[in-house]
Amino acid sequence: MSAVIPPPRTTTGLLPPQQLTRTEDGEQLHALLWRAGTGWRMISSAVLGGGLGERAWVLNAQVSHGYRRTDPDRHLADLAAEARMEGPGVGLMTAADVRAYGHARDTGVEATATAGLGVRGWAASPAQGAITPARPGTINIVVALPVALTDAALVNAVATATEAKVQALLNTGHDCSGTPTDAVCIAARTPCPGEEPHAFAGPRSLWGARLARAVHRAVQTAANAP
Repeated sequence: MSAVIPPPRTTTGLLPPQQLTRTEDGEQLHALLWRAGTGWRMISSAVLGGGLGERAWVLNAQVSHGYRRTDPDRHLADLAAEARMEGPGVGLMTAADVRAYGHARDTGVEATATAGLGVRGWAASPAQGAITPARPGTINIVVALPVALTDAALVNAVATATEAKVQALLNTGHDCSGTPTDAVCIAARTPCPGEEPHAFAGPRSLWGARLARAVHRAVQTAANAP
């Protein structure tokens, strides 16, 4: 993967991302890479590095619209290794062109979203669920907060980001709550010894309100991208 040199990283945030390019099966594909480094706890629904724990990087990789691999976690791990990423990280996947990402800041919180809206709908549906993952279409959201959050607040932050995503979709004229394969990654600082992590991240809390506004603007930008 070849890299485009990113602007200098801020001292508190993960963003902006580095843009990577690769060729697979004759198709040029792109990825966004955040080199977070140490000192971050992340919660994510990603296929690689999902769950809750210390993470050092986040990769949001574009794949073909006809993607058929059954080992997306291995595929993402290989892409991260090609980019010389070490240690635990988070790997997201989408069929959208990640170069058309939306990015927003709000008082220390940064959010980036990529939006593939070809397969979208409402979460509550009469359709039967499947045991196999849906093909990637996907709205992927990555958020960084410059403060420490409790485990419960990190879960709350995921809910807040999801609410803001749906609000943004409705504001942009998309009659849906998302796609079947949406994913989110929230990064917060690892607490220092003796530091009291923030216990709340709902939309009316101090940091949750900032997160919601940043995600809302980032998803709006991505959803409106050509």
